[in-house]
Amino acid sequence: MVRFLHTADWQIGKPYHRVADGQKRFRLQQERIAAIGRIREVVVRHGASFVVVAGDLFDSTTVAAAAVVEVLEAIGELEVPVLVIPGNHDHGAPGSLWHRPDLLRQRQRRAPNLEVLLERQPVSHGGAVLLPCPLLRNQDSLDPTGWISRLDWTSLPSSDPRIVLAHGGIQGFGGRDYGADEEAQTGAVNRIDLAALECCPVDYIALGDWHNGQQVGTRAWYCGTPEPDRFDQGENNQRGQVLLVEAERGGLPRVEVVATGRIGWHNLHVHLQEDADIDRFERLVRERIGDRVARDLLRLEVSGSLSLAGHSRWNQKLDELRHQLLRLRIKGHCGQAPGPEELAALVERRGDPLIAAVATQLRSQLEQRIQAGADGADADPAEGERLAILRLALCELHRLATAAEA
Repeated sequence: MVRFLHTADWQIGKPYHRVADGQKRFRLQQERIAAIGRIREVVVRHGASFVVVAGDLFDSTTVAAAAVVEVLEAIGELEVPVLVIPGNHDHGAPGSLWHRPDLLRQRQRRAPNLEVLLERQPVSHGGAVLLPCPLLRNQDSLDPTGWISRLDWTSLPSSDPRIVLAHGGIQGFGGRDYGADEEAQTGAVNRIDLAALECCPVDYIALGDWHNGQQVGTRAWYCGTPEPDRFDQGENNQRGQVLLVEAERGGLPRVEVVATGRIGWHNLHVHLQEDADIDRFERLVRERIGDRVARDLLRLEVSGSLSLAGHSRWNQKLDELRHQLLRLRIKGHCGQAPGPEELAALVERRGDPLIAAVATQLRSQLEQRIQAGADGADADPAEGERLAILRLALCELHRLATAAEA
């Protein structure tokens, strides 16, 4: 029996283009390197013999030399062997990252425990037989694991567990563009025939490319990323982790999920109907991120409408969150219209009968359309637009009246 860690998709050097603030982008990039230190803690705590990285240790084949040095130093501090295959982001084609002189030179000096498996052939290591399936180009129409079914199994040690190391998609799971939060149209490239693999006498299949942890076969697992890199996906949100695996020849593997993530990626949906809903939103945010600064990202889906005073307070709250969070992504829109007290103040302006008359007429039209269902989910879009125009007119009227008072 061997005990090891299965991890993948570190994607060191990820640019985080959608995070506007340069300092916050740097914080996210550094946290991915810091996660290697947390992996080391898992190795020490559980006595793992080695670590396998199932592809995409780096985000690209052109990662900066400074990042390479930092990563190699962190890998060297793991002390146990770290066995890596190239993935689609850091593929192993001639002249790519893994052949760069600076990496080869620094690796020998800083991370002699790092072994990059660039050939599809069995490798004996630490009482196990590794069957590496490196990607030698970004997109390959051939199954990178196809060579395994043609192996002469009698040539392998009979008592050592056999560990497949592969990067790619299987039926039902495939790579994604995680920056865009949308599934990439990858077709059949880098596609692994898992059914064929499971017919082979192997004991564990360590997969990378799918960024959520998931068991996909009797002996096959996607490990997820050691540091989260996208917003939550509900019940399938299994990121910020590594897998602690115990494998033995001819037996089923024992797999334990161990948390390593530090940055929080959160989803919230809020429908605003009255100013008190802002208080409810603040409580929800506090439950998720507390008082943490520069450690969380939030995707916020917004709908509804607030009074003018409430809308001003809402925008102030959003500004505070933008400073506190690494990123605030907003989907949807919070409308605004004068609340009952603000509307009454317009209608009852005795010193300004023109504004009072216009406000009375606009209010009457607004109430009639709302009673007719123009504000409902099944309303005619044209009626919804007219309703929005009425609210905008009341907002402008309130602004003009307030400016005149000033």
